[in-house]
Amino acid sequence: MALKAELEAAVVVTKKAFAFAKAVILLPILLVNSTPLSAAVLPEDRADALYHRFDGGGVVIDGPSILVRKSIKDTVSISANYYVDNVSSASIDVVTTASAYTEQRIEKSVSVEYLRDKTILSVNYGQSDETDYNARTASFNFSQDFFGDLTTITAGYSQGWDVVGKRNEPDFAKDASRKQYRFGLSQIITKNSLIGLSWETITDEGFLNNPYRSVRYLDPSTPIGYSFQPELYPETRTSDALAIRGMYYLPYRAALKAETRVFSDTWGIEAKNWEIAYTHPVGEHWIFDLKFRHYEQTQADFFSDLFSRQDAQNFLARDKEMSQFNNDSVGIEFAYERELNWGPIDKFSISLALDFIEFDYENFRDIRGTEVVGTEPFYNYNATVTRFFFSLWY
Repeated sequence: MALKAELEAAVVVTKKAFAFAKAVILLPILLVNSTPLSAAVLPEDRADALYHRFDGGGVVIDGPSILVRKSIKDTVSISANYYVDNVSSASIDVVTTASAYTEQRIEKSVSVEYLRDKTILSVNYGQSDETDYNARTASFNFSQDFFGDLTTITAGYSQGWDVVGKRNEPDFAKDASRKQYRFGLSQIITKNSLIGLSWETITDEGFLNNPYRSVRYLDPSTPIGYSFQPELYPETRTSDALAIRGMYYLPYRAALKAETRVFSDTWGIEAKNWEIAYTHPVGEHWIFDLKFRHYEQTQADFFSDLFSRQDAQNFLARDKEMSQFNNDSVGIEFAYERELNWGPIDKFSISLALDFIEFDYENFRDIRGTEVVGTEPFYNYNATVTRFFFSLWY
């Protein structure tokens, strides 16, 4: 595949960054809007505004998110979310195979939750659109409290339908679908401690690789010693993840949180991560959070930084997120919450969170230099994730 000075060659890297950045960015929203463990109740009426920014490895992703939630007669809660990613990329993949580019991704979703006694049922529909990728997702969730509200069981199912496009090729359209099954169990152990267990499995089918990405292979006939050809992934993938989380409330209103998670899939990737966090109140209105997270994974069976020849095997990948790598992150957050009692507004909160992440790739090489092919240094970079969060209760 000839090197082309067009935007396509590295879009997949940004999509991988989307997934990681969004997981970090949306965590506060997910936490504050999750169903409490102690009893089946609907989320409070509130409006949330978020600005997020991911900056690292030559990729900048930023934009706003707005979420509004309203209850009807204490039995139904309706919410709507609008989320934007503005992307500017000059990552290692872009500068080695293409040109810097910008694009925008817009995600919209709506959900309805229904409460009956100790049971909560919810449905959600969302869509995400960008220049060359459209995704639709529908999901159903169930939550039930037992044993005096000390035990909560959750279960859910999601179905996704994606269409993968390609810039400058309007006739290029490949389908991909995914199904997700999930189950959770949370248990209050004592008045100061609780523990949770969650499991999920995801099946993907269809066009699962990126139409722009290339792998490299040895080619002595070229001045640099290698050439490129399009990557090719299997058309099916199944992954499983199991997580255990715990929280302990300290006597002085603080809390310790810990989590560990393991992951494996049919592509040969095995991953694990652990996280520990500390929450500390300051006075009546301030809350301070500090956390550390470590993640590591093995490579996919069909990954190689440099293949021995063209068409070396049935499936080919050089996506760095398919390689063996690890990352460490440190996060801090300051939050301020206060009652307002201003007309329909009951209270408000405002927070600023920063995460500092270090990525270290163990068998993906940085080919931007002039080293002999196959001896280039392994790639690494640092990233910063910023979130500014504002909420109103009404």
